[in-house]
Amino acid sequence: MILLDYKDRRPIYEQVVEKLQDLMICGVLEQDSQLPSVRSLATDLSINPNTIQRAYAELERRGFIYSVKGRGSFVSDTSSIRALKVSELRKELGGWLCEARNAGVTEDKVHCWVAEDWKGQKSMVREEEQRDKSGESDETV
Repeated sequence: MILLDYKDRRPIYEQVVEKLQDLMICGVLEQDSQLPSVRSLATDLSINPNTIQRAYAELERRGFIYSVKGRGSFVSDTSSIRALKVSELRKELGGWLCEARNAGVTEDKVHCWVAEDWKGQKSMVREEEQRDKSGESDETV
């Protein structure tokens, strides 16, 4: 469920927060579903329970989860979580589009890239990149 990267420079609790947020956003952890207890998750991940406690506290501070005294932690309303993620993605996309425009990439080319990646046609993108490097492409960037 959660894989930690010990080579990552970020603290472990931040990685746990990110992974749990991702599970909430994609619907694996549904609204009002109970999260694993601090001890059980710490045991599963072979990390200190204080690390999980800190991650849960951060998730609660951000509004992703809520606690019920004596019962545990539960996933908050997932629609607000998704809206936050969409807002972040929109902001990132705006930055990438600005960079692409400044690099001379045409709007049609961006549409083509998005359509290809959305459909999962990564091999076509790789072939196009190879053609572009060799100068065989008749399309302009």
